[in-house]
Amino acid sequence: MHGEHKNNPLHGIKLKQIVEELQEEYGWELLAEFVNIRCFKYDPSVNSSLKFLRKTPWAREKVEALYLLMRKKREKER
Repeated sequence: MHGEHKNNPLHGIKLKQIVEELQEEYGWELLAEFVNIRCFKYDPSVNSSLKFLRKTPWAREKVEALYLLMRKKREKER
């Protein structure tokens, strides 16, 4: 076994980076459409989102999945 992280595409990527890149790509409004959570809709900020996502596994999973989709899309566009 070489390590558990080999197959995890998010290994080494911080949640803060994920939120910042998604926000840059889509903006808060569109993010709130994709992942219906309050911290994306009302007075959104990276810090408030991080606080919520760290405590809320289902929301974090959705945000991570969206991030992976965005990365795949970017790869295709290259």
